[in-house]
Amino acid sequence: MAGATPASKQKYVPISGTYPKGFLASGIHVGVKPTNTQFPDLALLVSETPCSGAAVFTKNKFQAAPVTVSRRVLERRSGEGIRAIVVNAGCANAVTGKGGLDDASAMVRAVDTCFNNPGVTPSTTPSESSPDPSTSLVMSTGVIGQRLPISKILSAIPTAHSTLSSTHNHWLQAARAICTTDTFPKLLSRTFTLPSSPGTTYSLAGMTKGAGMIHPNMATLLGMLFTDAPIPAKTLQPLLTHAVDRSFNAISVDGDTSTNDTLAFLANGAAGGKPIVSLASEDGKALIEIVALFAQQLSQLVIRDGEGATKFVRVRVVNSPSFADAQKIASTIARSPLVKTALYGKDANWGRILCAVGYTDGLSSGAVVPEKTSVSFVPTDGSKALKLLVSGEPEVVDEKRAGKILDEEDLEILVDLGGGEGGGGKEEASYWFCDFSHVSN
Repeated sequence: MAGATPASKQKYVPISGTYPKGFLASGIHVGVKPTNTQFPDLALLVSETPCSGAAVFTKNKFQAAPVTVSRRVLERRSGEGIRAIVVNAGCANAVTGKGGLDDASAMVRAVDTCFNNPGVTPSTTPSESSPDPSTSLVMSTGVIGQRLPISKILSAIPTAHSTLSSTHNHWLQAARAICTTDTFPKLLSRTFTLPSSPGTTYSLAGMTKGAGMIHPNMATLLGMLFTDAPIPAKTLQPLLTHAVDRSFNAISVDGDTSTNDTLAFLANGAAGGKPIVSLASEDGKALIEIVALFAQQLSQLVIRDGEGATKFVRVRVVNSPSFADAQKIASTIARSPLVKTALYGKDANWGRILCAVGYTDGLSSGAVVPEKTSVSFVPTDGSKALKLLVSGEPEVVDEKRAGKILDEEDLEILVDLGGGEGGGGKEEASYWFCDFSHVSN
C-alpha cells in the first residue's frame, strides 16, 4: 500500500482492537519492490505456542510457490503444531519454477529458525530431508513471473521476529504490510463467548488484502484469521471452509482468479476452555455462525476497496430449492458486466438482473420458474423495498425513487425465486460485489 489512506476510506480502518491471546504481529519495510522505499511489505504473525492451522487455497491451475509450500506444511503436520505465517508484498513468487519453491521454503525455514536461534538466517538451499517438518506458513502477493529478492527478505525476517508485539499498532502494521494496490489496510477483531463457557471471553482477529482480480474461488486475495479458542485442526478446517463459502468465495470485483489465493486460520487455545471437537456440538454450532459472520465482514472490506468501485452491492437470492442454486444465481448476477455498468450509471435496468438469473449455468431442474420470480431494490436506510418484478410481472417503477436509491453507495438487490417449481424452497445465499466504472480510487 503506497501512500496515505484516502479520507473516504478512513472509516474502515480501526483505531483499536481486541486481539487473541498468545498471538503477536509485526510489519516491517524490506523493499521487495525497488520502488518501495518506505512502506511496510513484510508481515509476520506468530503464536507463542504451537497451534492448530487450516487453510483454503486458489483453484487456479498455475498455483504460486507459497501455495504449494504452505499446503505441504499443513499436510505434513496434519494441521497441528503451526507457529507462524510470514507474508511478503510486492512480488507474488508465482510461475517462478523450482527457484520459486526454494525461495518460499527458505522463508519458512527462516521463520522456523527464529523460534530456536533468534537472529540466525538459514541457508536458502538446505536439505529437504529434515526429519522435523516446518511449522510456518508462507504467503506472497504482487507481480507474477518475477523471482523474490530472497536474500533481502531472509535477512529481514529476524528483524520482523524481534519487533513482534500484541499491540493494535503492530497488528495494523502487519495488515498494511500485506497490501499491494489496496488503498487501506483491512483489519477486524471481535470478542465472543461459547455456550459451554459463558464466563470465558475469546477473541477473533483477521486481516486481508485485495482490490483487483477478486472473484472466487478467491483471487489475488490473501487472508488470515486468528483465535485463542481451543479448536483442533480437524474441526478448524471444516469451520473455515464453511465460512469461506459464505464470504471470501461470495465476493467479486472483476471476475478474475489469481495464482496466490490463500486464507489461513490459526487457533492456539490460549484463552482456555474445553476443545471444540465437533461442529455439531452447541459450541460448534455457535462457532459456525460467529466465524461465518466475521469472515463476511472481513471479506466485504475487499469490495469496499474494489479498483474503481463506486458502489457496494449485496445480491441476495431467497426461497431457492437449494443453497447451491441460490449461490450460483447470486454469483452470476455479481459477475455480469451489464449489471455492473448499469449500477455505475444509476440505471434501474432490472432486465439485466433477470437476464443473468435466466442464463445461470448448472442449476437444478425447476430452480427458476419465471412466473414465480421477483426482483427488488432494497435501500440500506431501512425504507421499504422498491419492487421491480413481482411473480414474473413487471411493476410500474417510480423512477425518481429508483434514482435516489441508486445514488447511494450501498445497495441490496433481492431476487425471490418463490420456492422454485415445487414451491417449497427456503434456502438463500448472498454475494457481495461492486460496479464497473472508469473511476480511479
